[in-house]
Amino acid sequence: MASLSLLSPPSTNHHHHDHHRRHLSTRLILRTPPFNLRTPTKTFSITAKSAPTSLTQDDLKKLAADKAVAYVQSGMILGLGTGSTAAFVVAKLGQLLSTGQLSDIIGIPTSKRTEEQAKSLGIPLSVLDDHPKIDLAIDGADEVDPDLNLVKGRGGALLREKMVEAASEKFVVVADETKLVSGLGGSGLAMPVEVVQFCWKYNLERLRDLFKEEGCEAKLRLVQGGGGEEPYVTDNNNYIVDLYFKNPIKDGNAAGREISKFEGVVEHGLFLDMANAVIIAGSNGVEVMTK
Repeated sequence: MASLSLLSPPSTNHHHHDHHRRHLSTRLILRTPPFNLRTPTKTFSITAKSAPTSLTQDDLKKLAADKAVAYVQSGMILGLGTGSTAAFVVAKLGQLLSTGQLSDIIGIPTSKRTEEQAKSLGIPLSVLDDHPKIDLAIDGADEVDPDLNLVKGRGGALLREKMVEAASEKFVVVADETKLVSGLGGSGLAMPVEVVQFCWKYNLERLRDLFKEEGCEAKLRLVQGGGGEEPYVTDNNNYIVDLYFKNPIKDGNAAGREISKFEGVVEHGLFLDMANAVIIAGSNGVEVMTK
């Protein structure tokens, strides 16, 4: 199984960036498997470069996705994320496989829709049962705080994403600059919690009460169905309760522990101390944030 290391030089000050962003010129050292020690190590550099200010959000996501794929080496087992940004990553991987620039990749998808996209592009797929150790996972994020903690799961795939990314040696996040927050929950958008269908309202009320101090509003996620609005159902046949915070969560680790204590809660969208690097695309170019 191929291995990947991130080596970062000491950071320097950049006046053109938000105070909670850290821009590091990161060297990515991709080491070949142990059985082929004579092959020289390949070294890639990722640094910020200028980008036209007229780029759309999708353009920025694609820029970040293209940079993230530089982490990928032939022979790797890859965790394939879910969502609009991750879809650009999967598309790029399919392109590199079709041109022969990458080979012997096996993808572990985090959702049915990622599985369908990867299959359509000819990317070989497997599951955690058969590949419990993953070299690298690449996925998007809904929020990124200064410590690289994340909110994920607005696309509804948080359980499978967390399982795959927790099993990965390295986890690289791709996002655009709108996802940067000073504290988790700070965007005011949904922080999802996956719950069993049984007595979902009971857990919705418990989750809302847990975060009274943060001014939390809890809503069952709904989608438009044939007969009107109906509950969104995850790939795991569960519901999602979305939490909306007026104030950022004060202690993400404590919040995650308390949410997980509730019987009937399957998983939450706080991805804490999991990301090794976050690639952010913005009006000033592409940045690599590391701890």
